[in-house]
This record gives sequence, C-alpha cells and structure tokens, in this order.
Amino acid sequence: MKACLPPGGELIVCDNNSTDATPRIAEEEGAAVMFEPHNQISRARNAGARAAAGDWLLFIDADSVLHPGTLEDLLLCAKAGRVVGGGCLVALDRVPKRYIPVVESWNLCSRFFRVAAGSFVFCRADAFREVGGFSEELYAGEELELSRALKRWGRRKGLDFVILTRHPHVSSGRKAYLYTGREMLGILWRALSSPLRVLRAREMLPLFYDGRR
Repeated sequence: MKACLPPGGELIVCDNNSTDATPRIAEEEGAAVMFEPHNQISRARNAGARAAAGDWLLFIDADSVLHPGTLEDLLLCAKAGRVVGGGCLVALDRVPKRYIPVVESWNLCSRFFRVAAGSFVFCRADAFREVGGFSEELYAGEELELSRALKRWGRRKGLDFVILTRHPHVSSGRKAYLYTGREMLGILWRALSSPLRVLRAREMLPLFYDGRR
C-alpha cells in the first residue's frame, strides 16, 4: 500500500479496538495510526478523515486490496476536476460460487444508481466535511447515505459522482465462510423489513460487530 501512494499522499489507519497486530504493522509500514474507542464503522472512518490533510479522501477496508490501476483512475478523476467523488466495482476473494450473483447484482446497482460500496469510497475533502461525513447515527449503510449526500453537493457545483470500473476492488470473502446462509438471510430480512431501526442498532448487525473471525 505504501508503494501505491502518490507524491504528497498520506496513509492513515484507524484502530477501532482491534485485537491483533494491526496498529503495530501499520506503524511499521509508515502509516499514521488513529484510535477510535467506540465500535462503529462510521466513527472509525470519520476519525481517519479528521486526521487527513489532503484535498481528497479515499476510504478502504483493512481487509481489501487496492489495485494500482484503480488508484491511477482515481487520481485522473481528481486532476480532471469534474467529479465530487465516487466508488468502485467490487469483488470478493475465495468466495463460494453461490455468492457471485450477489456481488454481480450489487455491482449492477452500484453502476446504475451511482452509489459506492463501503470498502471503497473516495471524495473531495471539502465536500466530505460540508455534508458532515459518514452518518454516526448508522451502524451500517453509511456509505449509501454519504453517496446520496455527495451527489446532492456535487449537483449544485456541476460535479459528477462516478463508479470506477476498470479494476474491481477486492475484499476478503471470509464472512461467507464464517456465517451460514440462514444467518445471512436473517440479517438481510431484518434490514429490509425495518431498515432504519436495524441500521441504527449495532446489536442487530452481528455480521459487522460480533467480532467473529
């Protein structure tokens, strides 16, 4: 990751109560390490953003791999000055074949509705701060809310929100093995039945917060 950084770029890792060697490894690789004590994806991402000094922000998950070509595409977007931000098509490594249609369906929706996946979100820093960053009322789905907010901000200034397509952003598919299909469907059913209530309740989102490894 360090080798991928453009001139003047900075690498920030937010430690959100990790139980492994992530902070030590990140520091050894030259990253600035921030600590967020409250277990929440939004708060962790916002903590990292507060420490950033650049004009653009890129949020990726620790269990994902940034392709150099994707970073090149992002930098071209930034230099062109025509976008407020965006996302990227995604893929999962070592995922069972039954999950491939799910990933493909998400990518189709991401391109059509222009919404970013949480594992890869980039945007102008000024836009991020003006819209209030990731919503800390949400324990999941915060990237969808941010995508909508950034698109509204961008429309007022004639800027697009784009989805990069040349290189999918690859994340770990381990949760497909850690959770049964019944557990996955149960979480999805609850979220679809009462999205606001579920997305605001950490205890109803074990997929993200129960610490299963």
